[in-house]
Amino acid sequence: MLWLLVLHIAALLFWGACLLYLPALIAGASRDNSEINNPAIEGSAIKEPPDPFDSIARFVFTRVATPAALLAILAGSLVFLVNHTVTVWLIAKLTLVVGLVFVHTLLGMLVLRLEANNGKPLRVWCLVLGLTACALMAGIIWLVLAKPVLEVWP
Repeated sequence: MLWLLVLHIAALLFWGACLLYLPALIAGASRDNSEINNPAIEGSAIKEPPDPFDSIARFVFTRVATPAALLAILAGSLVFLVNHTVTVWLIAKLTLVVGLVFVHTLLGMLVLRLEANNGKPLRVWCLVLGLTACALMAGIIWLVLAKPVLEVWP
């Protein structure tokens, strides 16, 4: 049982780190792509844009963040199935995890938008998703450590 909890926490650390890193990575890459496609920048020759399917953002999302998310969710589900734990704080935590999954999905959409290179601004969305991920992770950490007694409506 302890090894499941360790696996869950380790996978959560990787997933959380990716959810914090990806918005910054996408915002930085979108700035770089706009500079490549802007011939008005002084001293720059017109360059071919890099292959969009060879981006570090796609690599981090598909090869690190998504497997870590799946492993964290699977190990976390097994932890509370083995312990037969069903409490109100756990339901609240799982609700916040659904929010993290939603942020993860939106980050994948931003990676696709970055690769489409259609000139649409991405920085605002990156900031919103980064702050949302921070807030959700802070809420999850608080719920897990405090385990507050939440009342259920009758």
